[in-house]
Amino acid sequence: MAAAKYYIGMLSGTSRDGVDIALVSIDGNQPRLQELRCIPYPPSLVQLLKNMLASGQRPKSKQLREADDLLVGFFSETVINFLAGMGMDRTCITAIGSHGQTVWHDPVGPDAETIQLGDPQKIARATGMTTVGDFRSNDVAAGGQGAPLAPLLHRAVFRPATGNRAVLNLGGIANISVISSDGAVSGFDTGPANCLLDAWIQQQLGEAYDQGGQWSSGGTVDNLLLLQLMSDPYFKKPPPKSTGLEYFNLQWLRKKSDLEHINARDVQATLAQLTASSVAMSLSPYETLDILVCGGGVNNRDLMNRLRSLLPQCRLESTAAHGIDPDGVEAVLFAWLAHERLAGRAQDTAPITGAREAVLLGAVFRPESA
Repeated sequence: MAAAKYYIGMLSGTSRDGVDIALVSIDGNQPRLQELRCIPYPPSLVQLLKNMLASGQRPKSKQLREADDLLVGFFSETVINFLAGMGMDRTCITAIGSHGQTVWHDPVGPDAETIQLGDPQKIARATGMTTVGDFRSNDVAAGGQGAPLAPLLHRAVFRPATGNRAVLNLGGIANISVISSDGAVSGFDTGPANCLLDAWIQQQLGEAYDQGGQWSSGGTVDNLLLLQLMSDPYFKKPPPKSTGLEYFNLQWLRKKSDLEHINARDVQATLAQLTASSVAMSLSPYETLDILVCGGGVNNRDLMNRLRSLLPQCRLESTAAHGIDPDGVEAVLFAWLAHERLAGRAQDTAPITGAREAVLLGAVFRPESA
């Protein structure tokens, strides 16, 4: 039997506050998380990304170039320091799978486009390691949404022995995968998870996030506001579908209702209920499910309690119970996708993203050609 190969998986999510980096061993087709770090962005980079996306419009070319250079430097330094901290040489690593930082995602229409910054070719040059990146563009070019891609990994590692299982990722945006024992998989973005909760508490209290959901748990859901938010066409749109902060942001929230006469803490409670309600509605067509939860939202006790209340027939548990730290699932995803791309395996994303055909996800950049 061949020895396991080591990959680095790196993801900067919709929270735009840092990078998750993972050392992943892959034996055959099965990944195993060996080490995980969450490295925060410096405040200047957080502010740059925030300013870039504040308008809700596609960033200008100059902004994209400036942010890309900074992110390449940050990602490359993160990889080098990560390996040094473990006492590993770069020759131990088969490849880096780098998702990059999404700054624009508009996969529908004649000008369909998804932009992830942190040029993988430059990362290959800076680190001296083969780097796989640009994972979403080929899917969009094939008519797909380019997201979510996590269901591909979820099928490989969380496939149930019998019946159906759902995997719920509560990042900035929530997405679900529904996997059956015969290997069929579907998935889509359900709507906001933490993005509105984080943005609202940051604006109101100056906190980066609502730790454990303590602030939302002390509020009262405003049912009229909840109805106004849930009336958004995205929630009733059939899959395949994907979304991002370009759509669900504080501008979207303020357009839906006059918030001036609602207690700020009650708004937070309502946003938590919005996440839970939109997830529950998305899962309603499926049979009784075990639900494995990953992403930062698994640590939000209030949000998890709201989900359990709306899904009493389901068993919710962390992916940790099935072998992968919930904070590391998506970093593992991009290490695994790098492995799949180097193996030349096209991915059939049709039931997930709506792509017309199976495509190779990612582009490969080797340091000697970078």
